Amino acid sequence: MRANPRQRRHVIQAFILGAGLGTRLRPLTERLPKPLVPLFHQSLAERAMAACAQAGVSRFAINTHHLPEAWNDFATHIGSPPRDLTFFHEPILLETGGGLKNIATWIGGMPLLVHNGDIFSTLPLEKLIAAHEASGLPVTLALRSQGEAKHIALDDSMTQVTDIRRLLGHADGSHVFTGIYCVNPSFLDLLPAAQKVSIIPAFLELARNAQLGAVVLDEGVWLDLGDRDSYLQAHRELDLGPAIHPLADVQIGAIVENSVIGPGAVIASGAIVRNSVVWPGGRVLSPANLDRCIVCSGNPVTGSHQNADL
Repeated sequence: MRANPRQRRHVIQAFILGAGLGTRLRPLTERLPKPLVPLFHQSLAERAMAACAQAGVSRFAINTHHLPEAWNDFATHIGSPPRDLTFFHEPILLETGGGLKNIATWIGGMPLLVHNGDIFSTLPLEKLIAAHEASGLPVTLALRSQGEAKHIALDDSMTQVTDIRRLLGHADGSHVFTGIYCVNPSFLDLLPAAQKVSIIPAFLELARNAQLGAVVLDEGVWLDLGDRDSYLQAHRELDLGPAIHPLADVQIGAIVENSVIGPGAVIASGAIVRNSVVWPGGRVLSPANLDRCIVCSGNPVTGSHQNADL
């Protein structure tokens, strides 16, 4: 399945996985799909698109399932310049493999960058693309050396995957899969049409035949914002712009400490907000006292709360 070097084409299109349910991040994801959850005033999906665009990608597809109407506003406000963006709605969730197979016609004959929509990273994606184009392999995974879910085993060259979760019986994992990878159109032949299926069995088939490529990218930041603790921690540790948006209204007499306040949010005089995140349009009224809270419902918040999603 190696490509003829003369036939290789540059990766100029990306697929953002946006159809997940985000169950670990509920109740935040009862209001928005997980990729549309804001991180420092900008959705995870928009940050993923910007990262891909920085690596030379100019054409995008996003699959949707949960709360699909929320993506309409995203399409209107994804920034400048306008993106070449196509949505693929999945009335029945197709999972990671089925979702990729579902956009086969859109992919055409060009290679593709796939990026999970629920992660934040500043990885050098141009290095992933370069490694994929140089290898000629059907798929190249972006990996990290450090992290909790070390499920990927590599060969001695550190450029090919030999096992995943030891399902092939070869080796224990040593690296973390980032949820970002490059794929050639030929890979889609391994995926069944119109079925709910994970991408992992097809990856294992390639690994079994020494055809699953890898590149270790330890530069930059990579975060899986899968639960509220990691979400709050990201807002404490990252520096992605002003914590208090210029269009937020923090009134005189309000106390805001170590918190991120979104555009259009109001923190009334007398309210106290510590170690928290207030989404765009949130309203924290006096005499509210919040610590490690996420204000996401759009309802006015009063009273004393700790570790609450409001």
